[in-house]
Amino acid sequence: MSHTLHRCGKPDDLNRDFVVFSMSAKTVNAMGSGPKMKRFFEILRKYPAVNFGDVKTGSRFNSDWQTIHDGYKDQSVAHYVFSDAAAVGDILKELKAADLGISVIVSGVFDTVATLCRDAGLPVHTVQFSGGVLGRTERLPPGPVLAITTMCGHGLVSANLVKKMATQVQKGEKSLSEAAAELAKPCMCGVFNTERAERLLREIN
Repeated sequence: MSHTLHRCGKPDDLNRDFVVFSMSAKTVNAMGSGPKMKRFFEILRKYPAVNFGDVKTGSRFNSDWQTIHDGYKDQSVAHYVFSDAAAVGDILKELKAADLGISVIVSGVFDTVATLCRDAGLPVHTVQFSGGVLGRTERLPPGPVLAITTMCGHGLVSANLVKKMATQVQKGEKSLSEAAAELAKPCMCGVFNTERAERLLREIN
């Protein structure tokens, strides 16, 4: 999966940003995977999450947990976002024990994720790296704005919306949490990390 691959930013900040998600393979194990997705979603609910969702139903910022859970079908993709590495480590141990038979992907700083997998007794099956951005990079928005927009891997959070929210925060028209929640709404998958967005909004002048 590549839609959570291109999150950019500083390593110490990215080390508080993990996406754990699950999906089935259309021609391999998709048939009958809906209940497994629901079970995955139930297991991760026990842990302190920043966001969650499914692209067909929405995220915690434009839907609710029960609606998303009940909407899972074969070929759905279940997403959760966490800011605590220790919680992700505990999740991996519980998912290993559950042995649901569907792929689990963890997006985060590679060294940290590799350590969490090793501690959970899980071999890393596949590693995918982002090669960065090529071409006219001068047309990209500045650092913290780009770090926020890349948290929506489908590009639905615009740089202009980020700048607008930052301005409203600076003017006292919105709190950081309100601005971050507004930014999360367009990201239907539920992979947008609002806690990280709050930190980054502080850096925008």
